[in-house]
Amino acid sequence: MTTVTATEAYEAMLTHHKRLGEQLAGRADAVSGAAAAGRPHGAAVAGLIAYLAGEILPHAAAEETTIYPAAAHAGLAGVVGEMTAEHRTLTAAGERLAALTDGAAVAQQAQQIAGLFAAHAAKENDLLLPALLADRSVDLAALLGQMHDSAGHDEAPAPDAGHQADDPQAAVVSLLLQAAAALARAGEADRACRIAASAWAALHETRPDLAARVTAALHGLTRRTGEAPGTTAHGGEPEAIAAPVLAGPDLDVRDLPPARRHTTIFDTYHALLPGKGFVLVNDHDPKPLRYQFEAEHAGQFTWDALENGPEVWRVRIGRPATSAPGKTAPHDESGPDDYTDDPDLDVRQVSHAQRHGQIFTAYRALRPGAGFVLVNDHDPKPLRYQFEAQYAGEYTWDYLQDGPEVWRVRIGRASA
Repeated sequence: MTTVTATEAYEAMLTHHKRLGEQLAGRADAVSGAAAAGRPHGAAVAGLIAYLAGEILPHAAAEETTIYPAAAHAGLAGVVGEMTAEHRTLTAAGERLAALTDGAAVAQQAQQIAGLFAAHAAKENDLLLPALLADRSVDLAALLGQMHDSAGHDEAPAPDAGHQADDPQAAVVSLLLQAAAALARAGEADRACRIAASAWAALHETRPDLAARVTAALHGLTRRTGEAPGTTAHGGEPEAIAAPVLAGPDLDVRDLPPARRHTTIFDTYHALLPGKGFVLVNDHDPKPLRYQFEAEHAGQFTWDALENGPEVWRVRIGRPATSAPGKTAPHDESGPDDYTDDPDLDVRQVSHAQRHGQIFTAYRALRPGAGFVLVNDHDPKPLRYQFEAQYAGEYTWDYLQDGPEVWRVRIGRASA
């Protein structure tokens, strides 16, 4: 294992700040150049916002849970407070950029975002990082590793927009977003949003970088729509929820970085049993999310607006009581006695590297309508995603026991 010294960690942080700043400035210049030349600037704006959401803001969130607490403990609480506030300012600036349409205003806002980050990084480089390097009680190398883990990636920069010729998918997405923006300007914003959401659904598993770019553009497109496509939806049929007590637990995403909100919401939805739900609490109208749900889970979700701003939005998101095999976990009220004839496949003593292989082998041997009960020592949600990727609509998935020590899931092959 390679040991990183405190000085090397310090240099790595400075280098990463420089790279982030250069990438952001390059995208801001692309926006300004397009606007100044009178060219369509929608794709350039989407690229800047996607980089902000996919790289800058996750990096900022990682700092707030790693080096900022260490700096506050080292006597820099005032500086940390200022820098945390600057993260919020950057988030708000990105949201304002997504709402602008005038070329001059878009160019000015893009440059302001690049300037805000440059000043912010300079303050970290000049005040915060040297103090942490000098404090022998701080393990700067460990903090760097924690930042990488917290950010969810190795903090490598996103592909440069100038290299789209080598990435046909990125080029197609750019053209699609330009077309969607033109459609929205022509008064077809709802149609534009549905097209963008369908693109997101096709990309988010295989190209999360491009999916993040589409999500950023979707936020701008929804600002051109009037009302969302229906305030309440239950499997396609409008219907009010029976009473507030049925709404479900809150999922408050206001303190999460924007780049992580939609993933957290979809993870929570995927874990729902039929008839269950949760209340999303957000600091803006979640219309972009609604379009994504319709693109990927049409007829498989419910959507009830409970509070519509101006500061807080609350939406009850749930699964219908019944749904198609492989898309939900049916039979909310079922118990183990419903499947007494199905054999157990207990993988708790099997090595982790071999478990999924054994489970898929058992599944492929099933006759239509037959199944087995998977017994596991953790929630097999990763396996569920793999089933959805390979056998969407062909399998059934029923939770019989949901932890905390043992999970039992009935996996079956859908009847022909």
